Amino acid sequence: MTRSEKVLAFIKKYCRVPEGNLVGQPIQLTPEQEKFICAVYDGNRKVRRAILSIARKNGKTTLIACLVLVHLVGSEAQLNSQIASGAMSKENAALVFNLCVKMINLNPDLQSIIRIVPSKKELFGLPMNVHYQALAKDGRTNMGGSPVLLILDETGQVVGSNDYFIDAVTTSQGAHENPLMLCISTQAASDSDLLSIWIDDALKSKDEGTVCHLYAADKDAEVLDEKAWYAANFGLGKFRSLEDMKRMANEASRMPSFENSFRNLYLNQRVSTNSPFISRSAWQACGGEAPPFQECEELFGGLDLSAKTDLTAFVLYGLHEGKWYSYVWAWTPEQGLHERVRRDRAPYDVWVKQGILTTTPSASIKYDYIAHELLEICDQANVTAIAYDRWRMDVLKAELEKIGAELPLIEWGQGYKDMAPAMDAIEGAILNKTFCHGDNPLLTMCASNTMVTRSPAGDRKPDKHKASGRIDCMVALMMAAGIAERRHESQGDFDAFISNPLVL
Repeated sequence: MTRSEKVLAFIKKYCRVPEGNLVGQPIQLTPEQEKFICAVYDGNRKVRRAILSIARKNGKTTLIACLVLVHLVGSEAQLNSQIASGAMSKENAALVFNLCVKMINLNPDLQSIIRIVPSKKELFGLPMNVHYQALAKDGRTNMGGSPVLLILDETGQVVGSNDYFIDAVTTSQGAHENPLMLCISTQAASDSDLLSIWIDDALKSKDEGTVCHLYAADKDAEVLDEKAWYAANFGLGKFRSLEDMKRMANEASRMPSFENSFRNLYLNQRVSTNSPFISRSAWQACGGEAPPFQECEELFGGLDLSAKTDLTAFVLYGLHEGKWYSYVWAWTPEQGLHERVRRDRAPYDVWVKQGILTTTPSASIKYDYIAHELLEICDQANVTAIAYDRWRMDVLKAELEKIGAELPLIEWGQGYKDMAPAMDAIEGAILNKTFCHGDNPLLTMCASNTMVTRSPAGDRKPDKHKASGRIDCMVALMMAAGIAERRHESQGDFDAFISNPLVL
């Protein structure tokens, strides 16, 4: 028998359905599950990372439990080795352990060779002295050890490009020559999240040491399209209820507020469960290369200052041959950069190396540095107006006065009165495809994080409390688009506004 055949034979002989209507019966793997196992344990290749992404309620945790037992007392057991499963919460970690225990208790052959330690969520495979532990991000014992097998459950819940728990458990495998990391999860919400980065890299790189099986509905699929249901749910009609899927799809079609959750959890699409200001598809349609900002016929700016250790953003909104383009500058302190990478779950360090983000040589934002940078940018082109928020602007103005700089600064409030028309302006340009963001990843991250709150009158403004991450660059873009819209709507009033902002 081949290596993968031994794994499949063990599961079929010793693993029992742990719960539900078929409890106690031998587990029947789907063809898709068998295909994944064969790809991972193919004897002709050494797989180090394997990803199986599928919609919820398709037997992910049960499959994890089966593979734990294979490595604990089955054909993959290695003498005196450690194996582990990792989850984002103690509750999810306990699910894997509890399913393993149920399978063990349903089979006397397994009971005699596995010792269970419920208090520590540990199992011991006695024939080869293999130790298994269920680890959790919010648990006390999620570090240490050197597992030859690591299975991650629901990594799609990780927001951002890195996570200290995932980093800790994956790097712990470094002592082994051929460790195996399995990731079985529903997709993450955005392209910039950790699991999405792993999946995209696996699909593009064609690395022999990586396996990736992705089951997801097409991005343009309708929620009531049954073909889309089956594309993301290989257990549908078997151990995944078809009636439940129909009911949830009908709810999603009736209630727009539930549609994003349905698409992410049931169709396995990369869609945030919160509705962003701009949809991912609309934003992606506005990509492309931007001309140098010096070539724009008109330029308007938006400036969003930050606290001492956050992002300060300046965005120019330029008109070139009938289309608007954005140009982004952003600054963050050099010291403490890696702490902010972990805090914000964003690859600031990578963007600094790529020149997308600039660090100020200090532990906090230096406004004298920002003042010189703004002056240098505006000296290269004629900027009509720069909209700014009042917060900490007195500090920046003092620095501008010290160097004798004069910039066309226009106060722009962050309430409904000013932000509602600003949001309308940039939204209209995006939906009409008269805007191009130049595929700037920092601005794209801020756009995906931007959520909206509404006044009783229906006016909108960005909601920083709902945001899942930084939105500074998007706020600066909105202000720039808003001041540009005001300029084009009323030339005379705007000229008066430039000379005396209190006129409007």
